[in-house]
Amino acid sequence: MTDSSELEPGTAGAAPAQSGHHNLDPHLNRYAARTAGMTASEIRALFAVASRPEVVSLAGGMPNLAALPLDTLSTQMAELIAEDGLVALQYGSAHGVPALREQICEVMAMEGISAHPDDVVVTVGSQMGLDMVTRLFCDPGDVVIAEGPSYVGALGSFAAYQAQVVHVAMDENGLDPAGLTEALTQAGRQGKRVKFLYTIPNFHNPAGVTLAVNRRAEILEICARHGVLVVEDNPYGLLGFDGQTYPALRASDPDNVVYLGSFSKTFASGLRVGWVLAPHAVKEKLVLAAESATLCPPTLNQLVVSRYLATHDWKGQIKTFRENYRERRDAIIGALEQHMPAGCSWTKPDGGFYVWVTVPEGVDTKAMLPRAVTARVAYASGTGFYADGFGSRQMRLSYCYPTPERIREGVRRLASVLESEMDLMRTFGNVTTRAVSGPQSPSPDTA
Repeated sequence: MTDSSELEPGTAGAAPAQSGHHNLDPHLNRYAARTAGMTASEIRALFAVASRPEVVSLAGGMPNLAALPLDTLSTQMAELIAEDGLVALQYGSAHGVPALREQICEVMAMEGISAHPDDVVVTVGSQMGLDMVTRLFCDPGDVVIAEGPSYVGALGSFAAYQAQVVHVAMDENGLDPAGLTEALTQAGRQGKRVKFLYTIPNFHNPAGVTLAVNRRAEILEICARHGVLVVEDNPYGLLGFDGQTYPALRASDPDNVVYLGSFSKTFASGLRVGWVLAPHAVKEKLVLAAESATLCPPTLNQLVVSRYLATHDWKGQIKTFRENYRERRDAIIGALEQHMPAGCSWTKPDGGFYVWVTVPEGVDTKAMLPRAVTARVAYASGTGFYADGFGSRQMRLSYCYPTPERIREGVRRLASVLESEMDLMRTFGNVTTRAVSGPQSPSPDTA
């Protein structure tokens, strides 16, 4: 999170501003040029304040783990150490535990994906997979097409590898095919190399919308026609509130889609177990990249997930999660309808964790954030979800973690802050200075 004393991102050859310090970073001239694109998460500086119990945080995308069978899991973990500790606590393969890779294929089959375990690479969360894919495909100056807005962690990875992000707008049906065609055509005219489309088709983070089924084949055809890879990030795909599971893009085009998956939203985020399903040749490169990054993902964590999938009703557990999140979605939509002032609008997600709110013209959600935290409510301002400084009229509200009662109270507080902001505007005009934000490094509070 940020407040009025937020550190400004440093650039090569210039000192980043440091609150309370007058000396330049002594290592400034030693950093690689690509570190200029690495900036802290927009809401990290206020995260310690927002995590206080008196503050209702609608900012972080933390899963609600209260529904997990912790007693059963603790017993299973003890048994795992007792029975297979010499394996679980040892180095493993960068490719991932074979049994887990087979189980991941069973999970993906729910979305219509037919995959071979050899083409699955287990990662330390899907963020690692995203970072590796960007590392493999993007040279400095290459273009990545992404929805606008887009996941802050993805933008951070793209910036770290000095890729240029071109946003394509969404509507209530997800990514706009005409906008995608226009962006690819324009990049071609400018002689730019577009390496891939990065998309979150289901229950988008942060926008909360879903790519319409009738657009999916069109999106794939457009990318194939332009020779552009598709990177499909799908951590929320099994969390549709009506139980519907949308067909994965990968299911229709296994040769041109790299699929990113995760157990963070459907099991336990702290275990940091994700995966990449890639075309076979790409998989070989991913294994090499994984070896250089982590040597191997933690064997213990993989075996915990594998045992959970083998012994627990994980599909029933996902159903429980869906019901919990649907209740929270209903609470936040109802509270927004009851409390938010005229001129505001928001998406109505049918799955996932997030609502995307647009506020009246002239209100800057980044500038308003410290005042909201003072009023004991937090959110993620929209500028962090764009690479080009847009999003100052938007905010992401996460309903996944607080109770419904806390959600309603948080929205009531937020609406009061927004009303005060609008009163000031009516009295004095728009006195805030719109700060330009950009790509940021991911953190748990912006997941």
